Amino acid sequence: MNILGISAFYHDSAAAIIVEGKTVAAAQEERFTRLKHDASFPANAIKFCLEYAGLSLNQLDAVVFYDKPLLKFERLLETYYSFAPKGLRSFLISIPVWLNEKMFLKRLLLRHLNEIEKFDKKKFPLLFPEHHLSHAASAFYPSPFEDAAILTIDGVGEWATASICHGKGSEITILKELQFPHSLGLLYSSFTYFLGFRVNSGEYKLMGLAPYGRKNSSQVLDYERIIKDKLIEIKKDGSIWLNQDYFNYSTGLKMINQKRWEELFSMDQRFSESELTQPHCDLALAIQNVTEEIVELMALEAKRLTNADYLCLAGGVALNCVANGKLINKGIFKDIYIQPAAGDAGGAPGAALAAYHIYFEQLRKVEKTDGMSGTYLGPEYSDLDIEKIIKKYNAPNKKIENWSELSNTVAYAISEGKIIGWMQGRMEFGPRALGARSILGDARNSQTQKNLNLKIKYRESFRPFAPSVLSEDSNKYFKLEGKSPYMLVVQPVQPHLCYKTPEGYDELDLKEKLYFKRSEIPAITHIDFSARIQTVHKETNPKFWNLISAFKNITNMGMVVNTSFNVRGEPIVCTPEDAYRCFMRTEMDYLVMNNYVFAKDEQPVWEEKDDWQQEFKLD
Repeated sequence: MNILGISAFYHDSAAAIIVEGKTVAAAQEERFTRLKHDASFPANAIKFCLEYAGLSLNQLDAVVFYDKPLLKFERLLETYYSFAPKGLRSFLISIPVWLNEKMFLKRLLLRHLNEIEKFDKKKFPLLFPEHHLSHAASAFYPSPFEDAAILTIDGVGEWATASICHGKGSEITILKELQFPHSLGLLYSSFTYFLGFRVNSGEYKLMGLAPYGRKNSSQVLDYERIIKDKLIEIKKDGSIWLNQDYFNYSTGLKMINQKRWEELFSMDQRFSESELTQPHCDLALAIQNVTEEIVELMALEAKRLTNADYLCLAGGVALNCVANGKLINKGIFKDIYIQPAAGDAGGAPGAALAAYHIYFEQLRKVEKTDGMSGTYLGPEYSDLDIEKIIKKYNAPNKKIENWSELSNTVAYAISEGKIIGWMQGRMEFGPRALGARSILGDARNSQTQKNLNLKIKYRESFRPFAPSVLSEDSNKYFKLEGKSPYMLVVQPVQPHLCYKTPEGYDELDLKEKLYFKRSEIPAITHIDFSARIQTVHKETNPKFWNLISAFKNITNMGMVVNTSFNVRGEPIVCTPEDAYRCFMRTEMDYLVMNNYVFAKDEQPVWEEKDDWQQEFKLD
């Protein structure tokens, strides 16, 4: 049975192919169009999935869209009606779009599919599971659990903004839902917006900024009190009520009532690229603390309702790695599985899996390893593809056929402080680079974080980098129980590796804190002595595992710095041409694609070095 899953038209459009219940291919449209968070119909991603699976549209048993557009339209109309006459301008902008396009989504999908390939529309049904069911399916069905609670939390689907489900075998039962406009995801995005970052893009920056807040300070505690007194009411079961007097997302064109927020927090709204001050950091910490509290309460309620030993997480809030790590440490569940593409992109495989197991009533085979194949579900490129780029750009290179020699060469370069662009095998699905499309550096080097931020990624200096560590060595460096293959868990660095902070450390400004050497692995140790960890497993990515093993043989450290292969505002690279262009536009030292090694100082002069800043909109 072959099923195509699609998510589209809001943000992070994607496609996935399920063959006999297994996700064999998945990709986000942004990787092909080079438009970050591309919301358009994922024509390129669908073409890739079909080609990889060796299928035509006529060979599909179903095409599944990840939510119900009519139910979403109902929510839109009822919301505007409830708030009328407020929101007239937004109504006049939104409704024509819905009437012309989204109301008739079935027709729109068929038209777009027909543009990809002519097919008989009677061959398969078009199915529309609910948004949060797609999220739940994306987490539960690939998990290694026969029986599990499922918690999904995001901005909003149709009506639901969070759900608690119970997964058993092939069945998913929805037990409880939180309804719009009351939403933890939209609350967090409102603070993202107020602090000058882009909604649906900058939430991870808010999470990264929070540790610069002064823990347990009167200012942070005061901000938390204001949030709970004025903006939100938190119930014992984790459900929340948001005071809509302070928000505009229901019927307006902005997230918040700016004037009321500025009065509430006694600060002006920050705008993009302006200076970050201590009050910004303290407010980020306050909302992060509140978010963690709510997630824990929701997890406790999921435990109470299901009495399950295991938990599956999905939805955009499941990308909050700090909250994930703290939830794991609470020990509410024996183990937690997080869908690596937890946001809307993951709705594509989730919708297809929901159709396979629920609509078609196909039995589920639970595997010991999860069904996302390490997220290596995207396209891969041959030596011939790389040779074409070599010819196009007249790019000098060295091809090292022996993999052991190649690993040693690259590992030695990293140990010497060099920065490596690394492209191997199938591209990752989801927001994290996990050793297939990565930029790598030395975690021991105190200059690595600064150099990566300022010379390679061209992004804000406060943002941390993640370690990729051999799974068998992870406990040497981190207080991590179990594994974290998808870089979705933050845990503390082992205390014996950390340095004592100087007197008055908490009172230092952001930049002074940033460049204080905090541990023996400074490039990946965040300001609060934590790290967002990827455990690397030989069975899912042997090439990356071998590279880190070679680095360990040279340095006695089984870990490297790993960040996504892109510049700020650019989607992660997909093709050899994407990789070479990014390499040449930055101050990376080497590019490694398959067995080809490109040294920067040997390449011809790149005439377009700065054009990426015009090409990509800053995120």
